[in-house]
Amino acid sequence: MPLRRRSRWWWLGPLASIIIFSASLVVLWHIVREMDPAAITRTFYQTSWRQIGLALGFSALSYLLLTGYDALALKRLGLSIPYRTTALASFTSYSVSFTLGFPLVTGGTVRYWIYSAKGVRASEVASLTVIAGLTFWLGLGAILCACLFYATDSVATLARTSPLVVQGVGAAVALGTLFYLVWVATDERNLRLSGWNLPLPGLGITLAQMALGACEVCAAAAVLFVLLPGGHNLDYPAFLAAYIFACLIGIASHAPGGAGVFEATMLLALNRLPYEQVVGALVLFRIIYYLLPFILALVLLALSEMIKRIKRHDI
Repeated sequence: MPLRRRSRWWWLGPLASIIIFSASLVVLWHIVREMDPAAITRTFYQTSWRQIGLALGFSALSYLLLTGYDALALKRLGLSIPYRTTALASFTSYSVSFTLGFPLVTGGTVRYWIYSAKGVRASEVASLTVIAGLTFWLGLGAILCACLFYATDSVATLARTSPLVVQGVGAAVALGTLFYLVWVATDERNLRLSGWNLPLPGLGITLAQMALGACEVCAAAAVLFVLLPGGHNLDYPAFLAAYIFACLIGIASHAPGGAGVFEATMLLALNRLPYEQVVGALVLFRIIYYLLPFILALVLLALSEMIKRIKRHDI
């Protein structure tokens, strides 16, 4: 089979990622250099235990919902895997990929390491990873559309644009989502890439993906929302829209976990709040939603490997 020639425009994607990441670092630097380090430190001490508890609770809820991503994908692929295995694979793969980046490589590797012990083939793990990713994008689109229409004026104020622009973006997202729903509802659809054929979920599972993904995105955003200082008078739907756009720009930058890019975007969106307090909340968000689950995932992976070796009488 002859090798497919690389497109002459292949460099545009990496170039765009570099530009987004570099521009975000410049914005972040200009904001951070004007800050008072002592004020950031005070933000940590002023964060209540109630806020920390709520953030931990929403973080746990988000990762619990993420296990549903894998469960729906396994259902579509016709694979019967115990939930404890699904939960371990989902939690560890997302925790690792959120922190290290390159989710198809890092998350896919962790998933294969766990699922292969249950007889799941590499091609099936690849299909599972794609379907799980589709759940995220469907949920993201659904909740973004709802926020843009429900909180049009608040989002327009945050984005410093007109309500018509906000509604236009919402309409475009809604039309794209509706087109996909009609597309998968009218026939059995397949995704074909370089000889690889992936049967896409039908309308029933797709609607479940959309609902699950929307709930998970809301839970993840709530982790940061509850860590913001009190009295900010922010509408949650407007904040949620800003959070989603920050996630999208972070994903486009290909930086691990959107590091730097996500923070710069949120600081620009929340410029009505004291920067020091927002930075403090963002740092706590990184610790609670990224660092702690990452450490726990490494511990669980080590324990899982130890148990495997004990069962094989290797140690």
